[in-house]
Amino acid sequence: MFVIQTLIENLGLLIVFSSVFVDQAGIPLPCYPILLIAGAMATTADAMADLFAVAIAAAVSADLLWYAVGMRYGRRVLNLVCKIALSPESCIRRTEDTFARFGSWTLPFAKFVPGIGYVAVALSGITRLTLWRFVVFDGLGAIAFVAVPVLIGRLFHNVVGALLATLYQLGAYGAVLVVVLLALYIGTRLLERQAFARQLRMARISIPELVALMRGPEAPVILDVRDQTARHRDGMIPGAVAADLSALDEIARTYAPDDEVIVYCACPSEASAAVAALHLKRAGFTNIRPLFGGFDAWVAAGLPLEGATPSPDAQPALT
Repeated sequence: MFVIQTLIENLGLLIVFSSVFVDQAGIPLPCYPILLIAGAMATTADAMADLFAVAIAAAVSADLLWYAVGMRYGRRVLNLVCKIALSPESCIRRTEDTFARFGSWTLPFAKFVPGIGYVAVALSGITRLTLWRFVVFDGLGAIAFVAVPVLIGRLFHNVVGALLATLYQLGAYGAVLVVVLLALYIGTRLLERQAFARQLRMARISIPELVALMRGPEAPVILDVRDQTARHRDGMIPGAVAADLSALDEIARTYAPDDEVIVYCACPSEASAAVAALHLKRAGFTNIRPLFGGFDAWVAAGLPLEGATPSPDAQPALT
């Protein structure tokens, strides 16, 4: 942390802007230590105002980048978000549910909920949230996100100063300690992601295989576990049954354990579908598979949909 203090002293607000921008862009290098130290070092009202302005500008700038990418590339960007943010793909479904319920009001709080901050920003672009609403609500979130470490640093500047002095006295050992803590943070996130992926390993069914089953003498049970908003907006695979993840126990009582069951979602790596399939497998179902590529793969194959009711307020995609 003494190295961080030296960087702030020498580079000033540039290091603050860079650290916040990198963090909010999705690279797992937390900016809170820098904001905490910068807050402790800001001894005047002008210095505090400059610190807030630069940090908030950095956070909103990074979020605008994700907003633009989401608007340009649509749901394809969600795979990238989860990978660089080291978040399990389950964060997609959780954030989509939250965003469907609260819309732009999700943004002021998203940065404080692990795993959904980047996804909420990308979804703002994907769902064509108007730019002015995005900037206003994301700005509120950025203010709160920056205020927490900066004000804590200012209020406890004596404690922060004592900690920096201790690390300085430790010399190289202090630097090693900081590096180890950062490595532990990133390593823990990677282990969580790998554990989640191992849990959901199971055989998938391809689009051609599903089409063949649907044309056979006994059509499979097809469960759509996307959120209700997505089903109404984009439609469903013909014959599919709406199946909320919260109602899987009821679904399990509706069908026989030996029924052929196919589950699909619109998540990276079919995460929500795999979660649902795993739940039903534990409930006794013996022939259940997620759809490889999910809803997006079905659409990409040019296959028919049913039940779509596009919003009249939808805006055309940017070119």
